Amino acid sequence: MLNENKQQETTAPLANQQSFGGHELLDAHEAIGTIIGTLDHFILYSSYVQDQELTSILNRQKEFLTQMYNTIVNTLTSGQVPNIKTQVYEMVENHHSTYGMSQSAPKSPIQTPNELNDECISSAILGHLKAISTGFTTTALEATNPILRRIFADSIPNTIEMAYEVYLYQNKHQYYQVPQLPVQDMQMIRNSFAPVQTGLTH
Repeated sequence: MLNENKQQETTAPLANQQSFGGHELLDAHEAIGTIIGTLDHFILYSSYVQDQELTSILNRQKEFLTQMYNTIVNTLTSGQVPNIKTQVYEMVENHHSTYGMSQSAPKSPIQTPNELNDECISSAILGHLKAISTGFTTTALEATNPILRRIFADSIPNTIEMAYEVYLYQNKHQYYQVPQLPVQDMQMIRNSFAPVQTGLTH
């Protein structure tokens, strides 16, 4: 009887700990690492940012990513629904993109920290946010724990929105130019698919 109770005591607490698959834990570990790396770089870049608008974007995103990090870590360690659930990120940039290319100087890697500027910083942050989105997508697809899967899946639209906000900032300042195809080619591609006739209405 004593051995049976001892066995129940050791197996009961393991139920939550074992409700994670190996793949999802490894992917979650890597995905969480991308958030840490991003937040670390927000701190490193903060003293080099010159544009107040970029500072405002980075501060808002840093605060949101920190809460996202805490929510994920809370779920990973407890196996339970987190105390603070996934929020929705609201960007302040408008949705206007400028299309077309204009001549600009060739880019090359900086050689000293003093060369860091707003273009360099915003490009790096955009890369970090894309990495988070990719890592979260992989983790959500591998997750067997329903709570962890949902948190990663629900966080992907937020990281995409943050990346889009940084892109819009870059595009507005001509750091990120968007080339276009000739109008005729664009029309051909856009009209290259036809809808399937169904009884459903959209």
